[in-house]
Formats: sequence, structure tokens, C-alpha cells
Amino acid sequence: MQAKELTQYPVGAERAILIITAISASLLQLIDTSIVNVSLREISGSLGATTTEIAWTVTAYAISNVIMIPLASMLNNLFGRRNYFTISILIFTVASFFCGTADSLFTLVLWRFIQGIGGGALLTTGQTIIVEAFPPEKMGTANAIFGMGVILGPTFGPTLGGYITDNYSWHWIFFINVPIGLAAAYLSWTFVKNKAGAQKPPKIDWTGIILLIISVGFLQYVLEEGTAQDWFESREIVIMTIITVLGFIGFIWREWTYQYPAVNIRLLASWNLALGSILNFVVGLILLATVFVFPLFAQIGLGWTATMTGNFMISGALASALSMMIVGRLMSKDVNPKTIMIVGAVMIFVFAILMSFSSPESGEKNFFWPFILRGFGIGLMMSPAMVLSLKGLKGLNLAQGAGLSNMIRQLGGAVGIAIMNVFLTHRNVANDNYLVQHYNIYNEAFQEKVNLFTQNFMSQGYFKEDAQQMAYKLLDLSLFKQQSLISYNNVFWTVGLAVVICIPIILLIRNNKEKSTEKIEVHME
Repeated sequence: MQAKELTQYPVGAERAILIITAISASLLQLIDTSIVNVSLREISGSLGATTTEIAWTVTAYAISNVIMIPLASMLNNLFGRRNYFTISILIFTVASFFCGTADSLFTLVLWRFIQGIGGGALLTTGQTIIVEAFPPEKMGTANAIFGMGVILGPTFGPTLGGYITDNYSWHWIFFINVPIGLAAAYLSWTFVKNKAGAQKPPKIDWTGIILLIISVGFLQYVLEEGTAQDWFESREIVIMTIITVLGFIGFIWREWTYQYPAVNIRLLASWNLALGSILNFVVGLILLATVFVFPLFAQIGLGWTATMTGNFMISGALASALSMMIVGRLMSKDVNPKTIMIVGAVMIFVFAILMSFSSPESGEKNFFWPFILRGFGIGLMMSPAMVLSLKGLKGLNLAQGAGLSNMIRQLGGAVGIAIMNVFLTHRNVANDNYLVQHYNIYNEAFQEKVNLFTQNFMSQGYFKEDAQQMAYKLLDLSLFKQQSLISYNNVFWTVGLAVVICIPIILLIRNNKEKSTEKIEVHME
């Protein structure tokens, strides 16, 4: 008998409830990675914290979250999937409530760290639940459903956070998690089942866990604080970087050689998982870096409001969701996933090129179709990458592979934001130095502008000296906007280059048709 005849997959309402449970839990985690960003100013004012101090509310969540993601598979086996998933949702929900009631920076950072511990299980376990709810031939559909949450979460986070903060208060960006979390916990306890054949690890790899905490935690700290401390000009950042490198070396050696590793990195010996992880890293970089860069670009370079920016990005997110559904159908019809990914890469490249020609006169109509292309492109790249990287993995290896894949994508986003910050800083300086050469009294066009603005202010009743000073300040502001705009255009060129580098990697991925491995497994049993 075929294994697929023996294996019972949930259908109908049962499958729908499982998917809703997994997606709602995953969205809780993903939205909270970005929802706080737009409210930092209000939170810092309420708690009396500086801009640098309040950034720890983001850093603390990111550190604990990225640490827990690859450990989710081991903890699922240790406590049972249903128990661990439900408890993680409850930890996340309780921590969200106490984040909303926090009255000091220390309290908020502490509960954000605990929130990240709970959230770390939601992404990987949620993906595993969805994938295992479908037979192997429908893995493309399963990953497309999960991928919609991965894309929609970071995109809707700032929009939702801005709306709640503007109309209510920053506390509600955390309180809104409570009813959703309680409903998800109830559904998890009622409908999620433990993995058949899962066994508790004979030994807990405490050394591997500690090395993972050190390496990922310190890396996240370096990425978050590097820009503020001028990177390797800071002794603290240098020391943290050395510890990070040594921690990763120790972690890789330990997990590769230990019999019962906390994170089975030996799975990266799989050609597809290794290449898929590289693609996931780049997709994470593109997804989060563009979500990070565009609001700054629109608000600083073009003068948009936060609400305008958030509302504009919804159309691109919906395009991503639509493309995920299309990908699921295409892959179920055996369309070559490499072809789908290359089309997606070309779409993102065209988006980056179009965005790199922005001008001060650019508006929403100029960005609408480029962002639709970006949305479709990310969907076309992400879903096949997830399918091919997990192809052939089953049981415990599937959960471990999903954990590695999600951790690498999250790290890709963190690295992408850090790289964009550094790149923007350097390009701002270079572009400012170039443009300021033309801002002098010997430049005829500059002098005409000064005289025009001066006369304009004098006509409004200002004295000549005051009018001239105001004219110079107005031109300074114009210079700042122009050099910022050029710098953001340079960033989009860089994104386009990163996508081009992906195409040779896509071509290296193997897409051999799987043979009837199910028969082999049945005979072995």
C-alpha cells in the first residue's frame, strides 16, 4: 500500500481550523516585529526614555525571538507539540498584556524579551503544522499559505501600529494581542495534535543552547547598536563582534559533532536546504530592508505622513498574498519552481530600477506599479524557495529544517536593515559633499535662488538680513532633501544588485522529481 493511503491528513473544517490557528499565531509574532517601530516616539515620551534607550524594546524582542526559533523543534519534542505551542501562545499573550501596562523602560524591555521567548515558537511550529496538514504533493500550497503570513505581518505592522497609536494610545498595540492570543491558545489546545513518532531527546544539549544564545544574541546587539556607536570605532562593538564570531564557530562545531544537537545544522548538508537558506536570507533582506527604507524615503525625501506611507504599502502586501496563491496553483501543476523564482527576481529587479529614478516630484502614482511588482516578485521568490529547501525532509527533520530556514530569514532581515543603515549614512555624506560644492555665491543658479527667496520673504514684511538668513535655511533644507533622495535611490540600486546575484543561486537548486519514498518508508517500518 502507498504511504499516502495510510497517512491521514486533516480535511475540511479540521484543516481550516488548524490553518487559522497556525496563521493567527504566526501573524502575532510577525506583526510584533514591526508594530512597535512607529510608536517608539510616543512610548519614549510616556516612559521618559531617550531614543537610544527606547530602541531596546525592539532589540530585546528580536534577540529572544531569533534565539528561540531554531530551538522550537527540540522543545516540541521535549514537551509535545500541542503543549509547547499552546504554552508559547499563552506566554506571548501574557507578556503582551504586561507590556501594555508597563510604566518604566526596564519593565517594558523585560516583558518584550519574554514576549519574544513565546513568539519564537509560533513561526516555526506554525509552518510545520500547516505543511503537515497537506500531503507532500501539495507542499507548494501549504508554504504559499504560510508565506502570506510571513509577508503580510511585517507590512501591516507599521500601518496597524500607526493607526492604533494615533487614535488610541501605544498601550493598545500590545493589548490587541490578548483576545487574539487567547482564542489561538484555545484552538491550539483543542485541535493541534502531537507529532506521531516524536521522541524526547535523550539528552538536552545545554552547551549548544548556551552557544546559540551567545552568538545570536550578541550578533543582534551588534546589528542593532552598531550604527549608533559608529561600528568598529567603538571598542564595545569590536568586543561583541569577536564574541559573536567565536560563539558561532563553537556553536557550529558543537552541533555538527554532538550526537543529540539542539539544532541539527547537519541538515544544511542538503544541497537544496543550503541554497534555499541563502535565498531565504536574501528574501528576508529584501522584504524587511525595503519595508524599513521606504517609509524613511517617503517621509524624509518626499514629505509624506506616517499614515500615508502605511496605507500606501497595503497594496503591495495584497499583491504578495495574491501571488502566493498563484504560486500554490502553479506548483501543484508541476510548473518548474526555478522558473517561477527567476520571474519573481526579475520583477523585484524592475521594481528596484524604477524606484532608483525617483525625483522630488514623484508621488503615489509613480510608486504604485513598482510596489505591485515588488509584492508579486517577493511572493514568487519566497514560496518556491521554502518548498524546495524543505523538499525531501520529513518528520523531525522537517521541523528542524523549518526552524533553520526561518531563523536565517529573520537574520537576513536584521542584517539587511543594518547594511541599509550603514549604506545610507555613507551615501548621505558622499552626496552631501558633492552637492554642497554647488551651493556657493559664485554659482549663478544658487545666487538667483537666494535672491528670489530673499525677495519673497522681504515682500512678507521681513527685514533684509532676516529674509536672507531664512533663504539660506530654506536652501539648506532643499539640499538635505535632495541628498537624501539620491541616497535612497542608491539603496534601491543596491537591492536590485542583490536580486541579480540570486539568479545563479536559483539555477543551482535541484528540482528532481521525488521517487516513491513513501513505499520505502513503509517497508522499513
